[in-house]
Amino acid sequence: MTRISILRAERGPVRVAITPGLLQARTIERHATGAQVALVAGGATLVGGDHLGVDVHVGARCTLDLEDVGGMVAYPTDGRRSRFDVRIRLDRGATLVWRAHPFVIAAGAAVDRDMTATLDDGAALCLRETLVLGRTGERGGQIRNRLHVRDAEASPLHLEDLELSGDSPAAGVLGPHRVLDSVIQLGRRPAATAEDGPAGPVMLHLDAPGAIARTVADATHRTGLDGVFAQWSEELLTDAGFG
Repeated sequence: MTRISILRAERGPVRVAITPGLLQARTIERHATGAQVALVAGGATLVGGDHLGVDVHVGARCTLDLEDVGGMVAYPTDGRRSRFDVRIRLDRGATLVWRAHPFVIAAGAAVDRDMTATLDDGAALCLRETLVLGRTGERGGQIRNRLHVRDAEASPLHLEDLELSGDSPAAGVLGPHRVLDSVIQLGRRPAATAEDGPAGPVMLHLDAPGAIARTVADATHRTGLDGVFAQWSEELLTDAGFG
């Protein structure tokens, strides 16, 4: 289990505590209210039977800018499923921006990906999530993807369970496409949004504070969500006084 925790200090930069796992966390920058941390794979992951875990805690009024150095691949398995579990806890007024790179599910892979997050009052999360069925020329494997986000009273902010398989494309989900790209912001409504359009991303404005921009494509560079993520994340970081 890789653990990352940041807390305010009485003076000087925030305190960053890191426990390494299959993913290695590296502190890039710290200041009085936040930190920038990079995640680096310690070896080839995910293969059959792997259990990868990441636990992130952002203390009150702290900001964490978390970035994957490279994408992740779930490799063909011998019949054993792999797991990727993420636990996020954001204390009162905390901000987390996670610049996640594409998650590729190779043909023959089978993976369960489970992300849960708890947001206290005034906390905000901005996440880029790009699921890719198959490497170039592949139809892709199987993924059960679960994203459950709740507030401090356990009321749901966003609950989503999605199962995808390159061998059995689901009508109304991916169809003939292999890439599902999303920008998810919860805890605060983005002020800067790209306009909806027939060829652009679908914007979902949630009942609770937050929004989702989502699109499907046949390649990651054609989803059109880079600008949306840049706008939403920079807005959050600026409001949090990061930098």
